[in-house]
Amino acid sequence: MIDLSTKYMGITLKNPIIVGASNLVQDVKNLKKLEQVGASAIVYKSLFEEQIQLESLEMQNDLESYENWDPEHATLFPDLEHAGPAEFLMHLKEAREVLNIPLFASLNAVYEASWIDYAKKISETGVAGIELNFYHHENDFDKTSEQIENEQLHILKKVKEVVNIPVSVKLSPYYTNTLRMVKQLDRAGADAFIMFNRLFQPDIDIEKEEHHFPYNFSSRNDNGLALRYAGLLHSKIRGSICSNTGIHSGSDVIKMLLAGADAVQVVSTIYRKGISHIATMLGALEEWMIENGYESLSDFKGKLSSKKTQHDLFTYKRAQYVDILLKSENFNKYHPKSEGELTREEQW
Repeated sequence: MIDLSTKYMGITLKNPIIVGASNLVQDVKNLKKLEQVGASAIVYKSLFEEQIQLESLEMQNDLESYENWDPEHATLFPDLEHAGPAEFLMHLKEAREVLNIPLFASLNAVYEASWIDYAKKISETGVAGIELNFYHHENDFDKTSEQIENEQLHILKKVKEVVNIPVSVKLSPYYTNTLRMVKQLDRAGADAFIMFNRLFQPDIDIEKEEHHFPYNFSSRNDNGLALRYAGLLHSKIRGSICSNTGIHSGSDVIKMLLAGADAVQVVSTIYRKGISHIATMLGALEEWMIENGYESLSDFKGKLSSKKTQHDLFTYKRAQYVDILLKSENFNKYHPKSEGELTREEQW
């Protein structure tokens, strides 16, 4: 009997495939379908503080639009305040109640007080854990990397003080020393690390000469960093490792597990291939395990991590560039193939 279960944030999941935060999970029907096809857990769409601030500002502008409309009315409306995260929390609780698999919340705040307040309120909805989205895009030329990192460490510690559920951090790959930052967050109590946040970037429409923001789905070529850091971090930190970005197939899941990940998050592949593709990925994972004589994920997880491949000086190190460049046969090995030449791994 093949055992696909894994430990993530101290929670036992039935398999390593977690559905990441997206608009898909806002629909209750999609939540149930994702559970039915085999998703082991779901991350609810992120709560963004900026969105709440914008909605609050728009509401205030609407209420003030008729101020002093005539001499008898200073305003036509009673004093009202925006409900803040109340609507989000209500939907989050509803989602938790329809699922039999763990539901994680995702939080992306700006101010320290908001991080702490929102995290505490989220923890009261019954979710299994909270994912802190540490997406930082700095506009201050004089702010140092140390200041940014210390702020994030401080937020994690403060959130851990007010909640009694596991807390993970979703990171971008743009730290000066990502390994050092992970080590510090691990010591500060992070229960898991999602590697890495896929950052949406602006684009420019040259015909209209204006900015636009296209959907930015990942491709299989985007999972290299996730694999590298899963391999570098395996068995070297306390927290769980979750590979994210560019996980599109069963073979991608297998690669991340071999490198050392405990779980993966998927989003883009569901948009591209449909919710049922999760079952296909799980089937490929199980088939591969049977063919290779593995009964559980622990039999091979981390088998090709940095710790287990120390005899290979090129693996996970800068020197691999030299190795690849000097071996011209590598070009032929990886040249583009026609559809009929695709291997089973690529078809998965």
